[in-house]
Parts: sequence; structure tokens; C-alpha cells
Amino acid sequence: MRLALGIAYRGQAYSGWQRQSADPTVQGRLESALSQFAATPVETVCAGRTDTGVHGLNQVVHIDAPVQRELNSWVRGTNRYLPADISVQWCQAVGDDFHARYSALGRRYTYVLLESPVRPAIESGLAGWVFTPLDGDRMREAAALLIGEHDFSAFRSSECQAKSPVRTLNAIGIHRCGAYWRFDFDGNAFLHHMIRNIMGCLLAVGNGRREVGWLAEVLATRQRVHAAPTFSPAGLFFAGPYYDAAWDLPTHTAAMDWLPH
Repeated sequence: MRLALGIAYRGQAYSGWQRQSADPTVQGRLESALSQFAATPVETVCAGRTDTGVHGLNQVVHIDAPVQRELNSWVRGTNRYLPADISVQWCQAVGDDFHARYSALGRRYTYVLLESPVRPAIESGLAGWVFTPLDGDRMREAAALLIGEHDFSAFRSSECQAKSPVRTLNAIGIHRCGAYWRFDFDGNAFLHHMIRNIMGCLLAVGNGRREVGWLAEVLATRQRVHAAPTFSPAGLFFAGPYYDAAWDLPTHTAAMDWLPH
């Protein structure tokens, strides 16, 4: 039986999602826990890999279950073997034609940013930080220049392994919640460090160091050297993929209610 599972995690302690031989990763911990619960090796396929320090709210994986268990048992049983900063949120049976990555219609990310004269403490590692005032209207105007299908090479890490730099950004929402800013990104897929590089550019516009139109110029160059430095991973959350409604998979987890609205 093929199963889809929703995973939430804090990324601070891990070298990203993808399994590695030496460093701890979210996938490595999850597969170890699944294998202990099933008493046989279990491998996962995820909807989107996240980098070191990036968090997950509803990462979706699929597995081909080697043993039969109740769906809720896959949640509670696997969580028994997971560390406190990783948790299976839900489990649902899907058809053999479901693929966590290739069946996804799009993906969503959220970046939480603290604007304050002093650095974060309680939310350290869970929010980015700027100490200079930001102009929301300027950032929203600049973000609009990136909507649509473009070659995002200027916002792509040199380590990116994607075959094509062309991606479609459906929306970028920006709003303030007290001392916090929330940036919501919706796209068909994202390149390595793409959101963090866009964040660096949006903040350069928001604090007045760059003009609004500069973002379009950077995009047109298709060269990473012209964009702002890569911003911190601390406040970046993978909100998860979304699929055709026919799959009827959950798109919301409790942690989403914890973020600033």
C-alpha cells in the first residue's frame, strides 16, 4: 500500500532534508523512525527538499508500506521513535500513481521576519531579523515584478542541481503582524536558495537601499552576482505542496496556526 504522510519539523539541528551519510538530516531521522516502527527498512520520497536550518510545516512524503498497520498507527508509532523537533502529522492511503513530488501542482513557503532594534531571543532560529524599518508598499511593488514564469538564474544558488532555472511564481503575499513581517510564496517549484535570495533583494528595496525597479533589472541579468546576499534560513518555513483535490490530502497542520497571521 502506498501511503502519504505529512511531516512537521524544526530545521535548526539538521543539515537539511536530504539523507546524508555523516550529518543528521530530517529524512535520515524520519526513515530511521519509520523503519523501527515497521521493523523493516522504509524509504521516503518527499515533495520538496529543504536546506539546512529551514523548517517544515507540512512536508509531504510517500512510502510504499512494507507492512500493514492502521493509518493512525503510522502516525503515533513513528512519532515514538522521532526526536521532539520532528513529528508525523497525518497519514493517508493513496493510489500507486501518487507521487509526493511529481503529483504536486505547486508549493508554498512562508518567511517570518522580526523588525526590531534588538535581535530575537525566544524566537531565535524561527524568525529572520532586521533592525532597520521596512516599507511594505515598496516591497509589495517590487515583489509584483517577479510574478509569472521567468528564468530565475539571478536568484539561484551555484549549487543548484535543477535542470532548468525557469519557474513560475503565482503569488507573493507580504503583510505585517505587529513587530513581525510575513512573506508567503506560492509557485510551481523553487530553485536552491531561490526564496532566501529573493528575500535579500526585497529587504534591500524595503529599507530604501535599492529602488523598486532594481528587482526587475536583477531578474533580467540572469546572473546571481547582481542580486543581494542570501538571507538567513532562520525564518523560512516550507508550508507544503498542494495537489489535485481528488487526492483529498490535508493542507493544514496545527503549527500553521502558531505562525504570525
